[in-house]
Amino acid sequence: MRRSAALVALLTTTTVLVSGAEVGASPSRSKVPEAIGYGGAVASIDADATAIGISVLRRGGNAVDAAVATAAALGVTDPFSNGIGGGGFFVFYEAKTGKIHTIDGRETTPMAATETLFQENGVPIPFAEGMTSGLSVGVPGTPRTWQRALQLWGRKSLNDVMKPAEQLARSGFVVDETFRTQIANNATRFAAFPSTRELYLPGGQPPAVGTTFRNPDMANTYRELADTNLKSLYRGQIGEEIVKTVQQPPKDPASTLKVRPGKLAESDLARYEAPLREPSKTTYRGLDIYSMAPPSSGGTTVGEALNILESTNLSKQSKTDYLHYFLESTRLAFADRNRWVGDPAFSNVPTRELLSQRFADSRACLINPAKALTSPVAPGDPRNPQPCATTGQGVAAEIGSKHTTHLTTADAWGNVVSYTLTIESEGGNGIVVPGRGFLLNNELTDFNFAPLFPGVPDPNLPAAGKRPRSSMAPTIVMRHGKPFFATGSPGGASIITTVAQVITGRVDRGMTLKNAIAEPRASQRNSASAQVEKEFLAQPETAALIARGQGFSSAPAEIGAATGVERLPDGRWIAAAETVRRGGGSAAVVIPARR
Repeated sequence: MRRSAALVALLTTTTVLVSGAEVGASPSRSKVPEAIGYGGAVASIDADATAIGISVLRRGGNAVDAAVATAAALGVTDPFSNGIGGGGFFVFYEAKTGKIHTIDGRETTPMAATETLFQENGVPIPFAEGMTSGLSVGVPGTPRTWQRALQLWGRKSLNDVMKPAEQLARSGFVVDETFRTQIANNATRFAAFPSTRELYLPGGQPPAVGTTFRNPDMANTYRELADTNLKSLYRGQIGEEIVKTVQQPPKDPASTLKVRPGKLAESDLARYEAPLREPSKTTYRGLDIYSMAPPSSGGTTVGEALNILESTNLSKQSKTDYLHYFLESTRLAFADRNRWVGDPAFSNVPTRELLSQRFADSRACLINPAKALTSPVAPGDPRNPQPCATTGQGVAAEIGSKHTTHLTTADAWGNVVSYTLTIESEGGNGIVVPGRGFLLNNELTDFNFAPLFPGVPDPNLPAAGKRPRSSMAPTIVMRHGKPFFATGSPGGASIITTVAQVITGRVDRGMTLKNAIAEPRASQRNSASAQVEKEFLAQPETAALIARGQGFSSAPAEIGAATGVERLPDGRWIAAAETVRRGGGSAAVVIPARR
């Protein structure tokens, strides 16, 4: 629903209240997991970032401008999950045309890389040694994603939308428990690199909760990026410093960590592009589900899981039956994801076939309502689907990073952005580029270090200029050609199961978006035991699921940290975020409505 010109003008001059404080009033803002109102909405994991996004909407920016500004702020306040050293996927609903657009901001391998990038003497190196290394660094795609999105659809300049985050980095923000804990979790790695240690371990310890954290190096880097319109990174001084850091990791000689140099070159940065791609699309219960196509496996795997569930009326089932079918659907979808999905520039990915209802039905018939399948289930053949047929052998999905971030924005004109971005592991590869204030990614560890299926071509081995398979699934759900809701989450491979669970919770189980996000999570990725939160194990349905053969193992902590926005029939927006995970998320709208 379009808002009147008068309302749009009002939004650009109205004081915005976020968690009871004016934007810019104080860096110590409380988090609110749900907000309802007019003029647009922002949901992220951080109150300062959300407030910055809302301030951009208030000044006449649209959902794209707000998304980039929020992302830049998250690079300051949530730097262990995302930042200009990483990449991501940007999904945009354009109200003017009614079209969904996507930008692939995934990192790419150096041109010097081969499929044995993570092997020595024919044997894969230990994952931990790949994680903290120069080998794992791909060409950063996040800055180029911001630039492209603003050029195509924004109302503001890169300088305009990066300025608030630059100011935040310079003036500082209040350290919370999540920020301190993430540093503590990585203290050994961070201490190995003087540039990281000096920033995040002052005096040898993480900064205390309640203190103000400032990052003037990042502020200066943001300023240089904006002033040069990214030339300094992709064809200039910042890029030269990134390459030097990758090729000669600045490790403390006293550290015993084995840190391998990488192969990134300045020419790799210069050739990087963030291409537009056709979104993945499927239908579910009469809704159109749009997400990210390969090289992300998010859209195809969420879509296949939903298609598998299409013939089962989950709204009429008991919660035990619903959870059983949900777990089985993602078990099967992951079996196919692991076999078939990779960078489409390097292998023939059967995207259309993976999302066909015919293929999903051939997989759904494997589900026994009384007994769980035994993992790893073998994949099916999407190009020649046969009822209940499998082919080859199955493998479980990788664990992957749990520390990505997701934000969702909407505006007064009806535009919507669902944006997931990451530096892969918590803290990326652990190395802050000296004097620049940001961490590098270790995204190339998303490649398989060796073939998963002996004797079968592996779509996710490294190669020169290739993008590693991702699980990011920024999603927009459409109803009758208009946005219904949008959502996404961090969580590595569990992103897929989280997004599918939020969608089925909202669509099939009648939950509010906030409650669908808050629901205890389970992530079945074709393994013997689904990874679950302790709150999931505490549910009364769990015993019945175990009796059906479902296996469960406790997650180390929470699974994901989702956000979302929803459009109400009267034109209001709902912004929704986590109630508890990662200390709770932050949701806000431009003009709050009276309840």
